[in-house]
Amino acid sequence: MIRSMTGFGAGRAASGGEEVAVELRSVNQKFCEVKARLPRELAALEPGLVRQIKDRLARGGIDLSLRRTGPGGSMAPRVDGPLAEAYARAYAEVQARLGLQDPLRLADIVAAEGVIRLDERDTDLDAARAASEKALTAALEALLAMREREGEALQADLEARLATALALVAQVEVLAPQAVEHHRTRLAERIKELTQGIPLDPARLAQEVALLADRTDVAEEITRLRSHLGQARALLGGREPAGRKLDFLVQEMHREVNTIGSKSQHAGLSGLVVSLKVEVERMREQVQNVE
Repeated sequence: MIRSMTGFGAGRAASGGEEVAVELRSVNQKFCEVKARLPRELAALEPGLVRQIKDRLARGGIDLSLRRTGPGGSMAPRVDGPLAEAYARAYAEVQARLGLQDPLRLADIVAAEGVIRLDERDTDLDAARAASEKALTAALEALLAMREREGEALQADLEARLATALALVAQVEVLAPQAVEHHRTRLAERIKELTQGIPLDPARLAQEVALLADRTDVAEEITRLRSHLGQARALLGGREPAGRKLDFLVQEMHREVNTIGSKSQHAGLSGLVVSLKVEVERMREQVQNVE
């Protein structure tokens, strides 16, 4: 069963005092490339998380987003006690000098600049690593499940196109000998018309037909094309990532179909070659999304 390269997965986990949320998005990419976005205080976790992703995914452009989701996220309020005491003494001094009787309120102290500020929350790196790896595992499972669902649709489409291509190849195989005979008849008629009744040399005519048959023989191309189609079908039924091999096989199919087309001088064969090119091109488009 093949897998698509596009998908999404998310996971959450907690360990100790750390709680994180992970999101993964993947798109088509020739190789496995991971772009990670982590809070600055968790940057040391990036290599391990990237390695964890590459252990599970063979291809795709992967966007990893991780954020801390505990109380306050990455930030926590900090109280500057000495500064608060200094404000309280200053307010009391002003009251005394001015003879004011208004009571000093907590709100006055808290509202003073710098008494309470937001700082980065202390980080337990070991707990954050454990939570991150667990959340990433859950996100990877969800991502893989989506890629497998899309892979089922891709496989069904590719199998249908392979069956169509094989049927077209069978028609080419039947028509190719007929095309040679058709060319032999046309050649004889044309020579007879040009020589205007002059007797033809049967040996010379046979030689020309043989040369024509050799130039238009597509047996080798048909054999290779059948082989490529068979290998592609086998890959669809395997469990290993097959995208790169399928991409190579589709290129080889395209090359063989082009060669058949260049050798073809028969309208029927030309029509079949066009149909084959259409199927191979559609397979090429689909294969670009196979892991």
